[in-house]
Amino acid sequence: MILLTRAFAGVMAAVALAVGLLAAKPAVAQQPGDTIRLDEIVVTATRLPLPRAAVASAVTVISGDELRRRGIADLLEALRDVPGATLVQGGSFGAPASLFLRGGESDYVRVLVDGVPVNAPGGAFDFAHLSTDNVERIEVVRGPSSVLYGSDAVAGVVQVFTRSGRGAPRWRLAAGGGTWASSRLAGEAAGGGDRAGFSVSASRFESAGTYPSNSGYWKRELSALLRAAPDTRTEARLSARVDDHRTHFPTDGAGRVVDRNQFTTGRQAVAGLDLRRILGPRLEARMLLGATTADLGYDDAADGPADTLGMFSFASRSRETRRSVDARAIAYLAPGTSVTLGGTLERESERSRDTSDGQWGPSSGEFAAVRRNAALYAQAVADAGGWVAFNAGLRLDRNERFGSFTTYRAGVSWRPAPAVRARAAVGSALKEPTFFENFATGYVTGNPDLRPERSRSWEIGGDIALGRGRVTMAVTFFTQRFAELIQYTFAPPAAGAPNYFNVAAARAAGFETEFTLRLGAGFTTQGRYTYLSTSVLDAGFDTSPDAAYVEGRRLLRRPAHAAGAVVTYARAAVALAVSVDVVGARDDMDYGVEAVVARVRLPAHARVDVSATLPLLGRPAVAGLAATLRIENLLGARYEEVRGFPARGRTILVGLRAEGGLP
Repeated sequence: MILLTRAFAGVMAAVALAVGLLAAKPAVAQQPGDTIRLDEIVVTATRLPLPRAAVASAVTVISGDELRRRGIADLLEALRDVPGATLVQGGSFGAPASLFLRGGESDYVRVLVDGVPVNAPGGAFDFAHLSTDNVERIEVVRGPSSVLYGSDAVAGVVQVFTRSGRGAPRWRLAAGGGTWASSRLAGEAAGGGDRAGFSVSASRFESAGTYPSNSGYWKRELSALLRAAPDTRTEARLSARVDDHRTHFPTDGAGRVVDRNQFTTGRQAVAGLDLRRILGPRLEARMLLGATTADLGYDDAADGPADTLGMFSFASRSRETRRSVDARAIAYLAPGTSVTLGGTLERESERSRDTSDGQWGPSSGEFAAVRRNAALYAQAVADAGGWVAFNAGLRLDRNERFGSFTTYRAGVSWRPAPAVRARAAVGSALKEPTFFENFATGYVTGNPDLRPERSRSWEIGGDIALGRGRVTMAVTFFTQRFAELIQYTFAPPAAGAPNYFNVAAARAAGFETEFTLRLGAGFTTQGRYTYLSTSVLDAGFDTSPDAAYVEGRRLLRRPAHAAGAVVTYARAAVALAVSVDVVGARDDMDYGVEAVVARVRLPAHARVDVSATLPLLGRPAVAGLAATLRIENLLGARYEEVRGFPARGRTILVGLRAEGGLP
């Protein structure tokens, strides 16, 4: 209650300030982003552009324009407003960041950039480095989606769409800096017509970090898209995004500041070629060629007895790659009714090498593995005149390592009135093992006979719009069961046996609510609340009270309660936003005591952010200059999302932005 009171006070104070500043400013209202409009077009849920009313899944759409108005430059921050999503980052800028969606594991969300998966083999994805530069919109589908996207899409899918380049050519330059010696430079341009278009962006961010030493972070990112339509029946889109980063951190696994020269590096490149051809009045063919490469490094040279491990050095390098081709044919049997038949071929590989030296002498190791996957899938979509719609799909995956698996999904969306909708869906999903879990050697032995982790789920919900769309509300109830979870054991059941087995099971259930109020005069309020109940059904090998899986106990890092609200003002070139994010108490592991691991309770916390864009010169429709401000954690709340790693305190970023049209 104290957290909610303080957060509410912060929001009201900021809103009062905004009203005072803008009371005398006349302008034409802009339409802010909306996450639950019934007539909005969504793509990711079915891989077809369909009205939200025809989709049974729960979907959140975040517009790139809304993110730019609020000064949100990172995917990590953009996803904090999604119902059912819990973001966890272990400390300063660049620290590893994970997403837990609807109580699933942190590697249970498929992440796509223009349709191309960017997850590591086995599902992991670090949300700390991908920016929102050159983003047209972000779609988040909650619920199993393996039918269309294969492994990792257990709890949902996050897809980033690059700007397609339509309209008169525009450019934008931005520069700023602030707390923690942070600075950011960014530039972008986009434009085009029906036959061709382009978008391109480049940015650099750096910061000294929140720790007193060895805490620097920098990242660079390039993004581009080219679109061509030589005729009305053909279209091709080529997109690419490359990010490069380096993170210094002085902490060990318990969060203790002990190291002067430890750092990680990373470079990820993703590229996709999306081809579309209309073959006839009722037939369309599409093909997506995708490639992702991630080069990761870790360096920790020996630097003195203050290190947790003394005079010990360690270095590693790894490369993860994914190459894929997806082809599908879409037959349109009637208006709103279609059948999709498709197939996917995918090749994943990982190669790594590590070296170490210390009191036991030098050592080194190498690891290399490849696996291939083939899949066939089918989907049917039927819309009976706009009042009821059905979605159903079936997929068969054939992996050369773990054999064949089938997943399914079915749903119905019923619209008894134009502003009211009820929906229900059921489905299953799978997540493949990581290469390390399959093939590790040395101190840890992998298990090549591991099976994929599996899930089954159902959800029911509804949406309603009142006052000609000025008020929209949605609620979703869901249940997920996770089986054959892969668990590590220090003591294998037999000498020489692997350390990984499919033994654990868990469940997650709850409900999500969200609403939007268009208050007029440029003001909009969006809110959300999620209740989540999680429980371990089978603890597997480790039955100690402080294990990661404890039968009957909650899953780690998933709060039972989470809520938030965003108040925005948008008129002409002026934009203001105030947001509050309240996260309830949750369990975590404490590694702070030597050789002892204990389960602890992280207290609830509330964070308030504010942002503003105010015009200084010119007319933004032609060319102009604006001042920008973003303050994260306005009230300076002290909290941890990972035990032992304090979250950033009050962070102030100010800047200038120039934009206009190209000649």
